[in-house]
Amino acid sequence: MRRRIKSVKNTQQITKAMKMVAAAKLKRAQDRVTAARPYAEKMSEVLGGLSERIGEDFSHPLLDERGDEKYLIVLVSADKGLAGAFNANVIKKTQAFVAENASKSITMIPVGRKGRDFFKRREMQILEEYVGLTGSGSANLSDAREISERVIKEFVENKDIDKVFLVYTEFKTVLSQKPVVQQLLPIPRVSSEGESNGVQAEYIYELPPAEIFGKLLPKQVETQVYRAMLESVASEQGSRMTAMDSASKNAGELIDTLTLNMNRIRQAAITKEIIEVVSGAAAL
Repeated sequence: MRRRIKSVKNTQQITKAMKMVAAAKLKRAQDRVTAARPYAEKMSEVLGGLSERIGEDFSHPLLDERGDEKYLIVLVSADKGLAGAFNANVIKKTQAFVAENASKSITMIPVGRKGRDFFKRREMQILEEYVGLTGSGSANLSDAREISERVIKEFVENKDIDKVFLVYTEFKTVLSQKPVVQQLLPIPRVSSEGESNGVQAEYIYELPPAEIFGKLLPKQVETQVYRAMLESVASEQGSRMTAMDSASKNAGELIDTLTLNMNRIRQAAITKEIIEVVSGAAAL
């Protein structure tokens, strides 16, 4: 019983340390998400308004609609476990999306070891894999640029993909994270929020539209991938902090239960010895 109690105490020390590390990483990740969201959302809004107003006759590989037969999924998961239901939830979301589109030809680019290992065992066709990018608790823009360039190359040059979807976990609060599926390519032509109120923004082009979109659209893909990685990192650390806090509390409860049982066993042994001594004395 003493060895078991000592083992649980050692485990509790580890979970407490992991909780503190996750809390420190969460603060940095949350600050980066908060800083990146307005830029990503405004960029999507402006490009959506521009692409919608440019006219249907304008053509760009990242805007043009294609068929609806071949999908590419960019799945952002974690490289490590012990993060509660974080990995399970984003994998379930991906499985549900694949099941809804069972008639489609689906390939995948997993970002993170957990998602890669899960779908690799289920014989999902994987074009490229990126692991070890978020293990330090942060995401780098250079990694997001590399991923987005590979996705754009697969979409534009090879022309084997009709649509690209981004699956990641959106950070809400420390206790709440939501897996989402977002269409990455082709970039949807949507109206900006201002136009819904009857106010249309006017844009003056200093360069030809083709040149402007040629620079901004790849940047938009890169920004969305980077934001997804930041959201995923913050969600992972929040989920891990919550999981380790629960594990530490459960370990404390288990230690109390084991200590109570040990004391009962020791008390019973002492009582038995006293009875034997008294019985021996009475026999004499």
